[in-house]
Amino acid sequence: MRVHQVNTAANAIFFLFLWLSASSNALLSPKGVNFEVQALMGIKASLLDPHGVLENWDGDAVDPCSWTMVTCSAESLVIGLGTPSQNLSGTLSPSIGNLTNLHIVLLQNNNITGPIPPEIGKLKNLQTLDLSNNHFTNEIPSSLGHLNALQYMKLSNNSLSGPIPDSIASMTQLALVDLSFNNLSGPVPRIPSKNFKTKSHKMALAIGTSLGAIFLLVFGIVLIWFRRTHNREPFFDVKDKHHEEVSIGNLRKFQFRELQIATHNFSNKNILGKGGFGHVYKGTLHDGTSVAVKRLKDGGAAGGVRQFQTEVEMISLAVHRNLLRLYGFCMTPTEKLLVYPYMSNGSVASRLKAKPVLDWGIRKKIALGAGRGLLYLHEQCDPKIIHRDVKAANILLDDCCEAVVGDFGLAKLLDHQDSHVTTAVRGTVGHIAPEYLSTGQSSEKTDVFGFGILLLELITGQRALEFGKAANQKGAMLDWVRKIHQEKKLDILVDKDLKSNYDRMELEELVKVALLCTQYLPGHRPKMSEVVRMLEGDGLAERWEASQGIESAGKFRTPELSSSERYSDLTDDSSLLGQAIELSGPR
Repeated sequence: MRVHQVNTAANAIFFLFLWLSASSNALLSPKGVNFEVQALMGIKASLLDPHGVLENWDGDAVDPCSWTMVTCSAESLVIGLGTPSQNLSGTLSPSIGNLTNLHIVLLQNNNITGPIPPEIGKLKNLQTLDLSNNHFTNEIPSSLGHLNALQYMKLSNNSLSGPIPDSIASMTQLALVDLSFNNLSGPVPRIPSKNFKTKSHKMALAIGTSLGAIFLLVFGIVLIWFRRTHNREPFFDVKDKHHEEVSIGNLRKFQFRELQIATHNFSNKNILGKGGFGHVYKGTLHDGTSVAVKRLKDGGAAGGVRQFQTEVEMISLAVHRNLLRLYGFCMTPTEKLLVYPYMSNGSVASRLKAKPVLDWGIRKKIALGAGRGLLYLHEQCDPKIIHRDVKAANILLDDCCEAVVGDFGLAKLLDHQDSHVTTAVRGTVGHIAPEYLSTGQSSEKTDVFGFGILLLELITGQRALEFGKAANQKGAMLDWVRKIHQEKKLDILVDKDLKSNYDRMELEELVKVALLCTQYLPGHRPKMSEVVRMLEGDGLAERWEASQGIESAGKFRTPELSSSERYSDLTDDSSLLGQAIELSGPR
């Protein structure tokens, strides 16, 4: 009997070994090549990559999980492909259909042309598909109707033509469909999504859209009435008695108890940072994933439910390699929390104080990455987002020391107007643009000013207020920078820890960009798109020469406040040097 049991156990172990061996090789071809690697290399081959973001995609690799723009599951399966806003052109390869484990595809804001591959219809696990703001042509593939798990589909701002496939009308699980700004024609099928957008240059489609909008409006009123009468909030079931996992698109809804456990009951030992919106805690989820949990102040404030819901949904749609991605959220009657990936390298502010010192090349890389992140928020995100607190402490570093802009999701979301007047100034002393401090009016140029100060922080290795104090210049800090630039003494600015390990020509270029960004009048400051181009080596000389012409012309106008007087309120309080002062709490 015992021999039989031993044999049975041995057989079980043998078959378990065979199963594990088979599963580990399930993605390998007979020649030992990973099918997902082959598919991704096919995608790379059909794209033109001017910035080299796909440079580390290697066809000889065993698996692609370490590649940029690729996200893998715990089982090392490719579940995410995200290359938004990278100026990619060329076509999208049909080999994408072989990445059958994909959950999310984000290729928006590029210059990709050609048809949308019908092979995408093979991706049965796909939940989010964003191909918006490209140059895709031909008809929408009817095979997209086979994507039964798809919740978000954005194909807007392309050159798609022909009718909308009837197969899409059967996709009852869709939460958002955006087909607007294409050349579609024909009738609009009755798509069940509550967020369906379609606007075309064709009159027939415009009429269909109007009728659809009326239908959705009536349906929305009925739905709101129904939910109110049943005392139930859409998406946010704060009671959640059964503790089931809930999500909005690709966002996970966490239970408050789960985040309590992850952060050791929000222990002070787990605090990563403190800011005007609340504290940030390091947490470890039950599966071992490290996260950063932002516990918002006044989480139970009345009237905040709708605002929080809007912010959560909008933050989740702002996806870029240089933006901190929202992982999930938690909401109860008294608490509001946001969950982000944990950044092991911390913030730029903390790394500037740590050892080993950030070398010159990494500082330049941080400047360009942060600039690209802000450019996306200002000019490529819909609706656009103004950060209003750009500083080294809000720029995080991933494992590759790539800059990731954080804390942007709690800024006011703007429509397409040029500026926005807020009721309270939010920001950190030393980084606040003069017009924002004096009038409360913020715009993209408010962030440009903060970015200029960030560049000086990267150069000096010090926070703005510390730098002003060290220079013994108080409010005249920027005047002093201009002065030493004119006197060609920029070496005085450089972080002493760098010693002589920096490029003096690049130093001068960075200082010029910083001075252009911090000009007193917002209209004189460049846009972030211009700033990024200058950091990439294009257009700085012309812009600098133009700014000097403006400065010279100003000398012949009616005398006004000197620069020192203008900026004095920004950096003049030495009592604030010991801490980052936030001028307002959460909105």
